[in-house]
Amino acid sequence: MSNALYVAMAVSFVVTYALLPKFIEFLRLAGIVGTDIQKPDKPQVAEMGGAVVLMGFLTGIFLFTWVRIFLYGTAENLIEILAAISTITLITIIGIFDDLGRLIKTTVQKDKFGNIKKIGLKQWQKPLFTLPAAIPLMAIMAGDSSVMLPVIGTVDVGILFPLLFVPIGVVGASNAINMLAGLNGLEVGMSVILLGSMGIYAFINGQIAATALALIMVAALLAFLKFNWIPAKILPGDSLLYCIGATVAAVAVIGNIERFTLFAFTPWVVELLLKARTKFKAEAFGVLQKDGTLKPPYEKTYSLTHVVMRIGNFREREIVAIIIAIEIFFSLFAFWMSGII
Repeated sequence: MSNALYVAMAVSFVVTYALLPKFIEFLRLAGIVGTDIQKPDKPQVAEMGGAVVLMGFLTGIFLFTWVRIFLYGTAENLIEILAAISTITLITIIGIFDDLGRLIKTTVQKDKFGNIKKIGLKQWQKPLFTLPAAIPLMAIMAGDSSVMLPVIGTVDVGILFPLLFVPIGVVGASNAINMLAGLNGLEVGMSVILLGSMGIYAFINGQIAATALALIMVAALLAFLKFNWIPAKILPGDSLLYCIGATVAAVAVIGNIERFTLFAFTPWVVELLLKARTKFKAEAFGVLQKDGTLKPPYEKTYSLTHVVMRIGNFREREIVAIIIAIEIFFSLFAFWMSGII
């Protein structure tokens, strides 16, 4: 498997990296752009990265599957991989439509959190619209129905696992990745660490399909990160954030590594609790100061980014690096809790 995986990862990276410059130009010409509000000149930046990352990822995962079938003579885990691909593709398409709608301003009025009202999915609608993307994983009864519950311990939930836990995982992960966002390189940088850790853990436990899905997506994200790092030439948009979240959920379920994933997912859980105080209306953005640092836009703290902004005078690059370091810590913590280190 190793050689096939290495080749697939390289292809995923190269395809994504090669397509991005032309894709960025296309998005700009089509007017699919967002304002990078944390830069002095407020540049218009191409937005909607999900499509190109999906193309790179699909090229890599299809190559990996083809090599295993025709060169190694095995179709093991093929159903799981195809179901995961279906879930990831469906949710990315939903994100693309959300991006296109969200970029159309309907009014210059703002809510009390400073958000310009736009067309697009409302916060309460996003879980409903992302729910159908879980159907492929539900249909194949993916994952192990034995789950670890706090206090109670390990419980076999039976049919409730595909019918309840899987859709909750897909919807929850997709929308959680979307909450801790807004700074150049933040979402993708953290996701590289998260999925990279999940892929390594799945490999250690012999979970071939989960390993391939995680690490081939990491390769595509690394290519995207080159263009998304400060100052960004392209923003991920909901299309990419949904794509990442669905990949996290699919890898966790197919690889039976939900416990490890939950530990590594701690920063997003914290973000969920902070955002819940505003009914998920507050943003993770900061207000640019004259010295180039960022400060929270609200009196109260509604995001992990705001926590970092309050503890020191940091520029965008430094804030992103600190939060990525936090994710590295919790990924290592997940390995420690799992007895690996």
